[in-house]
Amino acid sequence: MMAEIRVPTLGESVTEATVATWFKKPGDAVAVDEMLCELETDKVTVEVPSSVSGTLEEIVANEGDTVGVDALLATVAEGASNGEAKPAPKADDASAAAPEAETEAEPEAAPAADEDSGTSVDVMVPALGESVTEATVATWFKKVGDAVEADEMLCELETDKVSVEVPAPAAGYLAEIVAQDGATVEAGGKLAVISAGAAPGESAPKSSQPAAASQQARASGKDIEHAPSARKILEEKGLDPSQVQGTGKDGRVMKEDALRAQPGQKAEAPASAPPAPQPAQVPRGPVSADDAAREERVRMTRLRQTIARRLKDAQNTAAMLTTYNEVDMTGVMELRNEYKDLFQKKHGVKLGFMSFFTKACCHALKEVPEVNAEIDGTDVVYKNYVHMGIAVGTPSGLVVPVVRDADRMGFADIEKRINELGAKARDGKLSMAEMQGGSFTISNGGVYGSLMSSPILNPPQSGILGMHKIQDRPMVVGGQIVIRPMMYLALSYDHRVVDGKGAVTFLVRVKEALEDPRRLLMDL
Repeated sequence: MMAEIRVPTLGESVTEATVATWFKKPGDAVAVDEMLCELETDKVTVEVPSSVSGTLEEIVANEGDTVGVDALLATVAEGASNGEAKPAPKADDASAAAPEAETEAEPEAAPAADEDSGTSVDVMVPALGESVTEATVATWFKKVGDAVEADEMLCELETDKVSVEVPAPAAGYLAEIVAQDGATVEAGGKLAVISAGAAPGESAPKSSQPAAASQQARASGKDIEHAPSARKILEEKGLDPSQVQGTGKDGRVMKEDALRAQPGQKAEAPASAPPAPQPAQVPRGPVSADDAAREERVRMTRLRQTIARRLKDAQNTAAMLTTYNEVDMTGVMELRNEYKDLFQKKHGVKLGFMSFFTKACCHALKEVPEVNAEIDGTDVVYKNYVHMGIAVGTPSGLVVPVVRDADRMGFADIEKRINELGAKARDGKLSMAEMQGGSFTISNGGVYGSLMSSPILNPPQSGILGMHKIQDRPMVVGGQIVIRPMMYLALSYDHRVVDGKGAVTFLVRVKEALEDPRRLLMDL
């Protein structure tokens, strides 16, 4: 049976890649998940594993070829490697004949051969999610020499938005840790090596040999196939690849390395990927020795760095403006108190305020669609759906899981989904898919006691609603002063696409729907 090896999904807006390197040639035996080739896109490098074990039959896309998503790269003949596995031991005719004759007498001969062959499995960085290309190694749960079981958690990676646990792909012993705590790794990069069936004492020497060979190859510059696009760029710049420090496998020079290379640059230049953009900082003033001794300096997590960068980008990019209003929560509170017990009994979830605000926003977004739109270059993209982002505070920072198609959901479904996403956010279990694609956001600072604030947009969205604390205040109703539970509402919007009239109209519609919840049922 013939298995086809195709180009995997390359990420949002990425439609093609260049075949950088083939690690196998036709006729070579391959194992399941063994890396066959490496593809290079505009943003990242993607390794393509074999989906089956067998023999590489044909390479359809050669090095340097440009291929689209799902294009055929190669074919693998399944099962052929089983038949070709025997010739390997026959390199030594005498030793090959002996095990065959002594199979029944010495059944341990086969495992010994496996150990000599250095059976090992690479632990790779898993897919990190759409548009996420790198992560930081947060914690290793194992150390070199420790025994591991299949699917046992080895380490935890921290991306810009979520934490990702990396399980062991096979049982054995941790032979080598390639990326230590604090190291930055790319999607598909190598984290560690697991030695299957080897004693802990033997794993370190075995793993050190390939490491030494890799270093020797990197130092000599031999047997390193640089990315075709990188070679082309270096030729145009008149640079020798040996003058550029590569960040790819075994020191391969990648496209981004070539773009960064400058004439006269030496190979000793930093080989690591460029650091993530840091938020603009004001230089610290002088600090006395006594004060410095009582300070504690802690590195910002990747999540906190991303929050800082995105918030500042939002202020620098959008023409952000905030409009305010206030809402009398009497109607919502009375309706909630009247039906909350029946609601929980039937649906198994509490009736909170968030479902009312979500429905009110969905109602208002239909009337003022530009608040639910986004700018893409010189186009305005109007969305005929509402994917509602609900800002959630976690110990690691603010995240915004998305309730998809909230405009099609009822109160119970909204409450269930918000509770589910909130629990995942607090436990650090949110997936990338659950935090992408939002079209509008609600942020509830009232749970922390905030009376009024100006929320910052969540790019590329054009609107965000800020909820605040419910506080009893004297209000004039029908010429009489009465005490009512009031809440300030704040709508921050991108003035490039939303005019003042639309923003004020949106907030008034939210106010009207909350002060008279029956309007939501009547679609008024």
